[in-house]
Amino acid sequence: MCCPNAASRLQLYAALLTSLLLAPRALDAQDESGQQREAPEVRELVLNGVHSVSRLNLEQSIATTRSACKSFLWTPICWISRSPTIWDKHYLDHTELRRDVLRIKVFYWKRGYRETTVDTSVVKLRPNQVRVVFNIVEGPPTVIAAMRVDFDSTLIPAGLVRRMTTLATGDPLNLIVLDSMRLNLQLAMWNRGHGDAQVDTIIALDTARRRANVTVRINPRWITTVGTITVRGNEEVSARTIQNSIMLRPGGVFRYVDLTESQRNLYESNLFRLALLSVPPRPDSVKDIDIDVRETKLRDARISGGFNTVDYIQLDGNYTHHNLFGGARRLEVTAILGNLGARPLGNDLFNQIEPDFSDPGVFQQPTWQVSADLKQPAWLGKPENTLALGAFTHRRATPAVYIDRGYGGQLSYTRMLAPRAPASTAYRFEVTRVEAGDVYYCINYGVCDNATIETLRLHQTLSPLALSFGIDRTDVPFSPTKGYIARVDLETATSWTASDFRYNRAYAEASAYTHFRYPSRDPRSQVLAGHIAFGWVRALAAANTDLDLLHPRKRFYAGGSHSVRGYDENQLGPRILTIPPDVLARTGCDVSTIASVAGCDPNSDSLRTRDFTPRPTGGVSLLEGSVEIRVPFGQRMIWAAFLDAGVVGSSHLENFIDINVLVRGAAAVTPGFGVRYRSPVGPIRADLGYNPRQNDELTVVTTAPDSTGRQRMVPLRIKRSFTNAGTARGFWSIFNQFVLHLSIGEAF
Repeated sequence: MCCPNAASRLQLYAALLTSLLLAPRALDAQDESGQQREAPEVRELVLNGVHSVSRLNLEQSIATTRSACKSFLWTPICWISRSPTIWDKHYLDHTELRRDVLRIKVFYWKRGYRETTVDTSVVKLRPNQVRVVFNIVEGPPTVIAAMRVDFDSTLIPAGLVRRMTTLATGDPLNLIVLDSMRLNLQLAMWNRGHGDAQVDTIIALDTARRRANVTVRINPRWITTVGTITVRGNEEVSARTIQNSIMLRPGGVFRYVDLTESQRNLYESNLFRLALLSVPPRPDSVKDIDIDVRETKLRDARISGGFNTVDYIQLDGNYTHHNLFGGARRLEVTAILGNLGARPLGNDLFNQIEPDFSDPGVFQQPTWQVSADLKQPAWLGKPENTLALGAFTHRRATPAVYIDRGYGGQLSYTRMLAPRAPASTAYRFEVTRVEAGDVYYCINYGVCDNATIETLRLHQTLSPLALSFGIDRTDVPFSPTKGYIARVDLETATSWTASDFRYNRAYAEASAYTHFRYPSRDPRSQVLAGHIAFGWVRALAAANTDLDLLHPRKRFYAGGSHSVRGYDENQLGPRILTIPPDVLARTGCDVSTIASVAGCDPNSDSLRTRDFTPRPTGGVSLLEGSVEIRVPFGQRMIWAAFLDAGVVGSSHLENFIDINVLVRGAAAVTPGFGVRYRSPVGPIRADLGYNPRQNDELTVVTTAPDSTGRQRMVPLRIKRSFTNAGTARGFWSIFNQFVLHLSIGEAF
């Protein structure tokens, strides 16, 4: 009897593996629990001879596993502890060891190595601990002597076929890659309207010479079209609304991407708890579509609360009607009340910086945001279009910088260019008022006379025209484990947009995620995440003045829970120190004139860190980057280690040269670690950032009377060595280089 061919050999291996997996375990079952107790621990696993395949994938394909730390980040602790919380312990199972020999052979066989041999040995290291060795001889591969794809170039581009042909002449005959290639070609034909296309693979094998001729034939068959669309299970949502929400149209070409995107649209409408699209089998080019839905509640309201080190206690309220007047029209009303409890918490626990206002408690007053948005999906009958109209009012605070009041409305149009890849244009008209002290206007705008400052404190219009583009290729919304997400925002505000603040602005950011389990077998993946952001803004001449004015909201700030975490909120970037003249007088310095106060020494022993207030001035450019690894432990816990970096470009002040020279850009790199708790509302996050730079040399600014008796801003000629991170006092000052951030949701 001759040797079996390739197909027969695969069947033989499959039969042997099946018989081993299903064979009665009479001997093992006699005292399985006792054997488990007596089985030695596998402390080392060695795979000798692995050269042509992924060692990691091969290890994951077998049952024998070595004991190991659950994450390499726990390695220092694992040296001294074998706690089950951080250490995975695995024992030797001789039955599975024999099966692993077959598993390895099948693993290699599928990847073109059909003559692989495997031998095993178990070496005793110490009592109840062994080393398991697999000695693998891969043998020569069966290689592809010829690779050909037969297709109609008028139906599918030759370039696309070449990109999808992932096997080439000289490669090992990898059946896994070949099957993936076949499936990708079939989906590519379906996306061109050939839903019944067939892709066949033919392998002519020469076992003696270890050569294979591979032919892939694409049979397009016919164009498939959409027939009748039947909606079942709807009660309040009309069938017409459902049909307008999907990408498929009767008589249109039936494509795979339209089928999957239609189902996504139905789920993202929040109208249904179940939305299933199916195609009844029929030997015809016309495909009928059945849509089975189960509606959810069309109205919902919620109230939630949270706490972090920026907004303190915060309450959120939301009301949504998902089908207002029919047509899947969505009305969403949102109200946010924040800064609650800032007065008792700000002075002690989180050291809230006192602002330069006549009322020192202005930053401790509540903040709010109220908005109402009406969205019309499938605008003009196109499911990829969305039109939105909104109104809003707010009082927001940027700690130690400004209070931002405003009200207005906006109109936006969004078109989905590709699945989860929207592009939108929006016009926003807002009447805004910035409340800040004289220091803010003098430093940020270079405007130090009272008359001009009072003019800037009046209501101004901020009315940009914006374009934005985004793409989301992540696997889950709030805590991605793989994929990437990117966004680009462009804004312009000029007299044509009826804006008093005039500028051009660009901002772009991107995040990428990858997951891995090695060396742990924990099914929950460890995640490596990266983030980068870039921003640039240029002020144009403002209305009724030759000053280049930027609204503070359009400047760039860094530092905080979603930025460089080694700094407090907005504390990385151009900034100065301010000190009241009466406090500076404690040094014995004469503060009665501008000339005398400019020569005061802010490093006097009689002055303490808390006598100075750091003032972020904002920048005109931004570059940020972060890398973070997230490791699960316990039932709902994750711990993370991160490295953040950022650069904020200096302010551009043409009319106040002294401050422009003194206030410069700033850069920092800060490491840290944190923990997350997986809650129903998202990960609750606590991060502790470390700032390796203990001090910065910052310019100190105070006030002094001029010859007319009016108070003027005066920069001191000597700089102050100031602690960069934190402003803790007393015992807590030992933690000045650490900054704590509490928040809900990942940093990026």
